[in-house]
Amino acid sequence: MSSQRTKRVVIVGGGIAGLATALAFQARGWDVQVVERAVALREVGAGIQLAPNGMKVLRALGLEQAALERGFLPSALEMRLGPSGFSIFRLPIKTAAHYRWHAPYVHIHRADLIDILAGSLEQRAPGAVRLGTTIEALLPGGKGVQVQGGGSIEADVVIAADGLRSTLREAAFGPQPARFTGMIAWRGTVPAAALEGDAPPPTACVWAGPGRHVVSYFVAKGQLVNFVGVVERRIDNPERLESWRTPGDTQTALDDFMGWHPTVTRMIKSAQGLSQWALFDRPASDRWVSGAMALVGDAAHPMLPTFAQGACQGLEDAWTVAHLVEHTTGQGAGPEPGLHQYAALRQPRTAAIQHRAMRNARDFHHQPGLEQIRAYSALWFGGRFLPWMARGRLDAIYGYDAVAEAEAALQAAVV
Repeated sequence: MSSQRTKRVVIVGGGIAGLATALAFQARGWDVQVVERAVALREVGAGIQLAPNGMKVLRALGLEQAALERGFLPSALEMRLGPSGFSIFRLPIKTAAHYRWHAPYVHIHRADLIDILAGSLEQRAPGAVRLGTTIEALLPGGKGVQVQGGGSIEADVVIAADGLRSTLREAAFGPQPARFTGMIAWRGTVPAAALEGDAPPPTACVWAGPGRHVVSYFVAKGQLVNFVGVVERRIDNPERLESWRTPGDTQTALDDFMGWHPTVTRMIKSAQGLSQWALFDRPASDRWVSGAMALVGDAAHPMLPTFAQGACQGLEDAWTVAHLVEHTTGQGAGPEPGLHQYAALRQPRTAAIQHRAMRNARDFHHQPGLEQIRAYSALWFGGRFLPWMARGRLDAIYGYDAVAEAEAALQAAVV
């Protein structure tokens, strides 16, 4: 590969990880092409949590302020019992996030974040996003992609950001069926004004209960409340509920949370665009790279929403892969060493977070009585009397700086 010409990366998938990867490569002078199957970059009405580790990547991309202007800063991380509303754990983070983890903790509407990323990419690289295009195969050596209906797009690097059921991952590594976790999720947003006295606290709040839980938080500058309700359920043909856009029935959702706190039931009754979907995952894998192709985001490490790290890990992937590939490619060297270095750096961290998310799903679903007392007593005590220790347990996640870690990995490889 000649260092005299502009290097090109094709990114398959126009979600958060894909757009962030495009911005990270574009910032390093690469020609970027994002290929997206959908005819528009639409997102369902849903919120996401951007912990400090994800916000550090947005800062490096020059987008931290844009996220702050459209997001909401929660006052605390909180856990309550779903039926009674009793507060088990509350850890203030609105100011602590800055001094402890050096970046804010932000709740943002997913559509707002996509708009920020896509708008920035269009400004920096007009026409970089190609919509309504389906990729059906990987070119030999990962040096491009085959477009459905004919034609191909050649590139120095291909990034697969095409989600849980990634076409490119299957093309490179063969079928790897996703696993149904035995849980379904309800999702919706509610105008905060519609909740009146039943509005949830301005926190990232988990409402825990037997075999189910709810997460609530504000987005859109506090104008909307986002909620996700996760329920353990055996269902036939769970693939039919894989899409986030599958309409949900309000009465069924109310039945799932019958007897719960009025705030929870009011959110369900007032929800706009209530949807449901089955939660799938895939075991952690060390197969992320094939030739000049690498996986990022859910294509590499699909995560349950129970640790609120999916978007953040996709952002970390984006910066890391662009930084390592850029600085290990050229003068006759291909991108493969940088891609393998990226995978080696990211895989242990994402596997640990995948495991933590699955563990959280179990921890949020304890039975009332002695089981909950055993499970939650330490949380109750730590949140009230040892908050510094509680924050310390989050340092490895929220304190992580992908920008610094990618540079450190690069320097270690040079030495």
